[in-house]
Amino acid sequence: MTWEPVIGLEIHVHLKTRSKMFCRCPVGFGGKPNTQTCPVCLAFPGALPVANRTAIEWTILLGLALGCGIAPQAVFSRKNYFYFDSPKGYQISQYDLPLCTSGKVLVPTADGDQVVGIVRAHLEEDAAKTVHVGGRTGRIRGADYSLVDFNRGGTPLVEIVTEPDIHSSEDAKRFLQLLRQTIVELGISDAEMEKGTLRVDANVSVRPEGSEELRTRTELKNMNSFNFVARGIEAEIARQIGVWESGGEVKQETYDFEAATGALTPHREKEEADDYRYFPEPDLVPIEPPVELVERLRAELPELPGARIRRLEADLDLERATVLVTGGLDRLWEETVAVGAEGLAAANVIANTLVGAGVDPAAVSGKELARLVEARDRIPRAAFDEAISKLGEAGFSADSYLAQEAVSDEAELEPVVARILEANPGEVEAYRGGKEGLLGFFVGQVMKETGGKANPRVVSELVRSKLGQ
Repeated sequence: MTWEPVIGLEIHVHLKTRSKMFCRCPVGFGGKPNTQTCPVCLAFPGALPVANRTAIEWTILLGLALGCGIAPQAVFSRKNYFYFDSPKGYQISQYDLPLCTSGKVLVPTADGDQVVGIVRAHLEEDAAKTVHVGGRTGRIRGADYSLVDFNRGGTPLVEIVTEPDIHSSEDAKRFLQLLRQTIVELGISDAEMEKGTLRVDANVSVRPEGSEELRTRTELKNMNSFNFVARGIEAEIARQIGVWESGGEVKQETYDFEAATGALTPHREKEEADDYRYFPEPDLVPIEPPVELVERLRAELPELPGARIRRLEADLDLERATVLVTGGLDRLWEETVAVGAEGLAAANVIANTLVGAGVDPAAVSGKELARLVEARDRIPRAAFDEAISKLGEAGFSADSYLAQEAVSDEAELEPVVARILEANPGEVEAYRGGKEGLLGFFVGQVMKETGGKANPRVVSELVRSKLGQ
């Protein structure tokens, strides 16, 4: 039997407001534990919440970017559960009347736009951070004890829930990269998974291909990179297929994915909404966004990443356009091309060499980068790489690097190429057997022997010529 994965995502986004969702405590990452707290976020008796207006507006802005309808009235609710990261014994969230509903995101693919439906985007407060000490994985299972840092408790958090419209781990990763870039460009969050300001849970099930049924799903949690999300989904798909094909039944559970080992560890049975006993928060009035506010925010929306990918695709291929846009590199690429750089060459230099050197794209002059792109085959590779690494420095000029000349004399380079080919007979045979990707290996060896001073284009032509003999 051929199986089809069915994947829905729950994405939690920290909003970078100055203060928390229902009190005036500052929001921040990395502060001394339990120093950014007050009677409201610690749930002292008699302390009452007041909603953060900026957080509400930013949630509406995000909802508009996701194609959602904005509710004329939204209500905060109490989500009841008992755990040491919630001092109130409940979380203030939204349930049946969220701010944003029924949206869709178009994800550019080679086969057209993949439509990912958005069930809702609602506003809530985050729980405190727990630190599990001891054990092998740093998680609660096997830990010696746990500590709680209430600084994070009460941070404004938007939860985005997708429809189960995703059918592969790669599609999930592509969607998340596009969503993250959208969030960052709206200026509402840094959306950094390693800092926990963007967290992703994946609901996964499988069904026979061609079927429309939705089988029992499981939830994957605690994945801190897009690559780990994809790997975790792949592992859970394989596990569920094995369960069904062995005659078993998949249980509705929550799993932790351990990236180091690829193991899936059962965490607990997954709750349903009824288990949380939602009811309207009596200490907060309903939110009724004025039409004028919603339209003002709609007018503030920039050109969204998905649309820019399709626009850049006219000059580049889809893959390069996607890399540039989701990496926040396309503005620099457009500036560089506008002053004369060739588009494909500029894309490759920005996405590979510039990013590899750890240079902040926002600090780079498109004009100086364009000069280097155009001269990349004329100057020594070592000089080119050094120039790229210094592009982000204030007042950078490419003049001193452009004055250097790469070795392009074939008579000087031929003996070097011959020595490299003679020293690597196995790779020569493999290349002649069809592994043309080894061309880069030979060119790299020549560049290494010449100290990066050879012209890589000339070297490439010489290698092709000699291996064609």
